[in-house]
Amino acid sequence: MTEDPVERANAILREKGYKEPHLAVFATPLPHKALLKGSKILSPFSDSPETVLRAVEGCVPSAEALGTRTITPHELRAWLDETG
Repeated sequence: MTEDPVERANAILREKGYKEPHLAVFATPLPHKALLKGSKILSPFSDSPETVLRAVEGCVPSAEALGTRTITPHELRAWLDETG
């Protein structure tokens, strides 16, 4: 059985040093949608669970590297567009 993308994304965020209030992925009531939200992102980022997982894996820096800065959904979308 394949690991749930939401669970995997949250595990990666924990590995990168984030606590749930700061940055976490949540399943939504809408089918095939997940939400990345928390105090370290300017506004929530919504897409398929697999796409949110890709963004978490490849674009979200470690909590230490991010420091006091916040991520924007625009940054995540631009990275996803560049990497295909």
